Amino acid sequence: MSLKPLSDTERTAARNKATAARAERAEIKARLKDGRVSVAEVIDTAKNVESIGRLRVVELLEALPGIGKVRAAAIMESIGIAPTRRVRGLGVHQRKALIELLESQ
Repeated sequence: MSLKPLSDTERTAARNKATAARAERAEIKARLKDGRVSVAEVIDTAKNVESIGRLRVVELLEALPGIGKVRAAAIMESIGIAPTRRVRGLGVHQRKALIELLESQ
């Protein structure tokens, strides 16, 4: 299946949309690092904001202070979250377990 060729206008619009989405994800990760927003709030926001919903769970965890690649992978494995899972793709029980685990620390 090949994609239809985009016009210059469509390509520019897609590029601008992607840039805005990356900026939103970077902002939410910075707010997590500073403690201005909780993981529960980010997961709740992901239900309504597409760009936040597309944030990988591992990136969300790594944005938290004190959690690096190894600890994020261990947390995800203990809860049963696949390494490639995105925030919007988490199941009800996975969301609940992740929030409870992070709030207990």
